[in-house]
Amino acid sequence: MAGQEDAFRQTGWPGLRARLFHLYFVLRRPMTLGVRGLVHDKASNSVFLIRHTYVPGWQLPGGGVEVGETMAEALARELVEEGNIKLSGPPVLKSMHFNRRSSRRDHVGFYLIEHFTQATPKLPDHEIAEAGFFPLDRLPQGTTPATLRRIAEAFEGEAASAYW
Repeated sequence: MAGQEDAFRQTGWPGLRARLFHLYFVLRRPMTLGVRGLVHDKASNSVFLIRHTYVPGWQLPGGGVEVGETMAEALARELVEEGNIKLSGPPVLKSMHFNRRSSRRDHVGFYLIEHFTQATPKLPDHEIAEAGFFPLDRLPQGTTPATLRRIAEAFEGEAASAYW
């Protein structure tokens, strides 16, 4: 497979030119990318939510995609960091959203996770004030509007919004 990829790799002046154009666009039009995961425990019909120490409201776990990281890798990392949750099957990318409240260039990939393990509950730390599973019919007060929209899109047939 690597050989097939190498056939399309630009080298010499065309490769340098392509990298310079890419650098220009990164500097001229930087964009941020994040991921959020809706972790659904089918057995209890509950979802995993977190409450950060630095922003109000209960929300879905997730965070930014780092340089050199895929969206799926970022999601797996964030789930471990924010919930002690490990993927045991592939997450399902449900939709992409423009997060205009965060910045003019932020986008979020929204995933549904139904195959996972959690060895121990997430304990509070410097980033996560509280975390836990909540039945869909008894979400905590203060669940963010964006979280409620994603839950409605995933379980109630609502059309996916273009906006987070």
